[in-house]
Amino acid sequence: MKENQNTKEQNQAREKFATANQKKNPNNILISVVIPLYNEEESIIELGNKLQEVLNKIARDRYEVIFVDDGSTDDSRERIRELHRRNPRIHCISFRRNYGKSAALQIGFRAARGKYIITMDADLQDDPAEIPNLLKKLNEGYDLVSGWKKKRHDPLIKVWSSKLFNLVTSIVSGLRLHDFNCGLKAYRNIVAKRLTVYGEMHRYLPVLAHWDGFRVTEIPVVHHPRQHGKSKFGAGRFIKGFLDLLTVMITTRFMQRPLHFFGSIGTIVTLLGFIVNLYLLIEWFLGKTYLSNRPLLLFGITLIIFGAQLISIGLLGEMNIKSFVEKINYNIKEKF
Repeated sequence: MKENQNTKEQNQAREKFATANQKKNPNNILISVVIPLYNEEESIIELGNKLQEVLNKIARDRYEVIFVDDGSTDDSRERIRELHRRNPRIHCISFRRNYGKSAALQIGFRAARGKYIITMDADLQDDPAEIPNLLKKLNEGYDLVSGWKKKRHDPLIKVWSSKLFNLVTSIVSGLRLHDFNCGLKAYRNIVAKRLTVYGEMHRYLPVLAHWDGFRVTEIPVVHHPRQHGKSKFGAGRFIKGFLDLLTVMITTRFMQRPLHFFGSIGTIVTLLGFIVNLYLLIEWFLGKTYLSNRPLLLFGITLIIFGAQLISIGLLGEMNIKSFVEKINYNIKEKF
């Protein structure tokens, strides 16, 4: 009896949330759900039904679901088309080939119109019933809320390697989270639109947002065992994860201003070259040596030239880095 009363109160709270937001933003999409996927045909219909059940309660008809098909070779796109025929608020962006999860998220973020943007995986391990909890945390003043798979249903090697990966990322980034790579996340629209996701950067979305000045937190979420297909985890992805962390540090802290990175190193190298040559010049002035037979002179000149080249690289990067990412063009096969 008490459980029924609690359920009734939760439903009333959700209805109140949807009604209040509809009055504030009558012409806007309230929630966009972005789902990158690759060969998940067996999960899509069930996931779509669960999503509609949750979203109809908290957003009524003011939501959209965007599946981003990352070049699937099975019938994933046809399963999404079935959902679209029944509910026009469900959409699909389909790549002609596999670009990776980061590319799928980037395209999904660009297309999303909602005030709040939810991301989740398509393998049914993420539970749509957690969406209201993520939104509730956003409304406490946070800009990005990441799920924390506190009790994971994954192979043991994946669980422990993930723990190590998250520990190192937390120490290096300064952001204290337990689970950086959980697919289930909630963003304010401005956060998702500002993030530039390419390569394998999807693992570090909370870090990118944190370093951009947004408030980031996490909440425990339910994690279900995988029902269909196989996990795409492998040792190669684990190693790449740590290499990508170095990439994120450089691109986030320095590549927006490449001159700060290359220029700092170049200045130090150039100064060392000047110091070496100044030492030789003083010795020559005092008559203690001849410059023509000192290899150290060539070394000092080389340092100066190399330092100047590093500074030049920083200046060139300063002019080109931002325009590069904006010009990435993903080959989209179909939208509906």
